[in-house]
Amino acid sequence: MKQSSVDVSIVVPAYKAEKFIADNLLQFDQAMSQTRYSYEIICVVDGYSDKTKQKALKVSRTKKNIRVVGYKTNVGKGNAVRIGMGLANGRIVGFVDAGIELSPNGISMLLEHFEWYKADIIIGSKRHPASKIEYPGFRVVMSVVYQILVRILFGLNVKDTQVGMKFFKAEILKKILPRLLVKKFAFDIEMLAVANSLGYKKIYEAPVELKMNFSGTSTIMTRKFVNVVAGMVWDTLAVFYRLRIIGYYKNDSKFSWAKFIKNLPS
Repeated sequence: MKQSSVDVSIVVPAYKAEKFIADNLLQFDQAMSQTRYSYEIICVVDGYSDKTKQKALKVSRTKKNIRVVGYKTNVGKGNAVRIGMGLANGRIVGFVDAGIELSPNGISMLLEHFEWYKADIIIGSKRHPASKIEYPGFRVVMSVVYQILVRILFGLNVKDTQVGMKFFKAEILKKILPRLLVKKFAFDIEMLAVANSLGYKKIYEAPVELKMNFSGTSTIMTRKFVNVVAGMVWDTLAVFYRLRIIGYYKNDSKFSWAKFIKNLPS
């Protein structure tokens, strides 16, 4: 993360996204171009398992605001987001999941909320009263149960932490990114919990306009879905253990921003 040269940096983690990454990046670029903010989009390819990187690079050659980085072996979305945020130049830095439909009104509304609230962190929320979403009912139930667990463990005063759209002040990321360990599931919970524990309490929710497509995963008992839920719970409890039991995240002397950015891919 360099000295801020744009208003907003958006990190897009991508894995096995060859079918839609080009359209996604073009849509994000178009949406941001219709806001009042200067911006960059950083696509981080989490493993070269298909043609995601090639298709993203093809788009970046025609769009000056899009940059593509990546690494050979799949590690996890949390790792990709962490790397992208470390490379960002914006005064506001966020991530948006590949596959989300990002509308100009939706992203502008979220960023305006960031300014209005003078937020440390703002997160897209399905449960904000102004949100417009299409979302399967059973996933709403699962999300509510998980959110209760998060509130009990970490005291985060938000109703929804699961939308893949979160934005941070750049200076906060310099404090939290070197501390993070979760590379797959619950990485965003770790980010929020660590920020909150370091005194960054101005965490707010903003409305989103989302159409979530879960075709092929409509049953709660698919093996993949069960594995994801188990991974989320395990990683969440691990964050709680490090935060509340052993105080892993507290010692500033253990975490070097210079060392963190030195190890980022170019």
